[in-house]
Amino acid sequence: MKIALYKIILINIFFATAIFVQAQPIAIKPVGETLPGASDIDAYIPLLKNKKVGVVANQSSQIGSKHLVDSLISLNVNIIKVFTPEHGFRADADAGAHIESEQDSRTGLELVSLYGNHKKPTEKDLNQIDIVLFDLQDVGVRFYTYISTLTYVMEACAAYEIPVIVLDRPNPNGFYIDGPILDKQHSSFVGLHPVPIVYGMTIGEYALMVNGEKWMQNQLKCDLTVIPLRNYDRNSIDKLAIKPSPNLPNYQSIFLYPSLCLFEGTAVSIGRGTDFPFQVYGHPEFPESGFSFVPERQHGATNPKHLGKTCNGFDLRTLANKPDKKLAKLNLKWILEAYQNLNEVDFFNAYFEKLAGSSTLRQQIIEGESEETIRAGWESGLEQFRKIRSKYLIYPDFIH
Repeated sequence: MKIALYKIILINIFFATAIFVQAQPIAIKPVGETLPGASDIDAYIPLLKNKKVGVVANQSSQIGSKHLVDSLISLNVNIIKVFTPEHGFRADADAGAHIESEQDSRTGLELVSLYGNHKKPTEKDLNQIDIVLFDLQDVGVRFYTYISTLTYVMEACAAYEIPVIVLDRPNPNGFYIDGPILDKQHSSFVGLHPVPIVYGMTIGEYALMVNGEKWMQNQLKCDLTVIPLRNYDRNSIDKLAIKPSPNLPNYQSIFLYPSLCLFEGTAVSIGRGTDFPFQVYGHPEFPESGFSFVPERQHGATNPKHLGKTCNGFDLRTLANKPDKKLAKLNLKWILEAYQNLNEVDFFNAYFEKLAGSSTLRQQIIEGESEETIRAGWESGLEQFRKIRSKYLIYPDFIH
């Protein structure tokens, strides 16, 4: 029997009354306090009974200390194959690295990479699969590619009438919304849909929005079920038990990622090839600042920017230790000042527009516009997005 469209299983989650609590500082929630949808086994195992199951997963797909796939196998779920996103099943590949499909050495299951030239499951990939279970840890930022993988999986399943179950996970950047809205002409794997850089939704809510707004190819709609979180509070930062990808090793990097990732489209390093990626930024030609780092080849960063060179820069790690509502926004000051420091260097590369989602931000930075002026240009788009977003929220919204 098919799963009802837009069905959301709500079990023991706090709901409407939480909207009326008074504003409070952003708290960092301990690991394990928020329970992911994957932990609510009784809610979705019956939907998998007597089905041939495809699973979209990586190293973050855990139920406590046990991997989702191992748990399903122990419960006699018939897994046919596992689909893996950027960085692979065990998340040991570089960003952008080509990943071959293979077999998992621990389970013997076929692994199908959804990256490179094979981002969307094909009819052959989905042959004999009755239902797809999706469980990836997102970080709530438009250019993080797992939400693009989500769209392509939903799109393929919609085309072949295969239901999708999304096991929801917390958004560690879910306490604010900010940034320019993507212009569709700049749509890419690091940004498919007209959303801001930080969109304030869990991956389950995002799936509902993609489906409900008919953002998939040919306006397809997927037979979609979301298994929700328990104890999720959008006014706090969930400390993740497992790093979602190689270069986001801790909550400091995840907190700073929305602002610092724009530097990936520039000549500035954000610390890839160090022990603190996405927690610093620098360049060999920056003025001496009292802090420097040297990118080296290492796991997850085999060819980092400015390899072997001393980069003068700034250490931002302490900013994430005491999060405050005033920090709940993209920081444009860093990139504006960096451009001024490197005005004799080719600052931008072709990747910048894809990350920014439009050509406007580059031009504004070049023309020396202030942060206030740049932000003012975002507001009408953000207001329109907030209205769309509000239709698909499963949990109480954050307090503005």
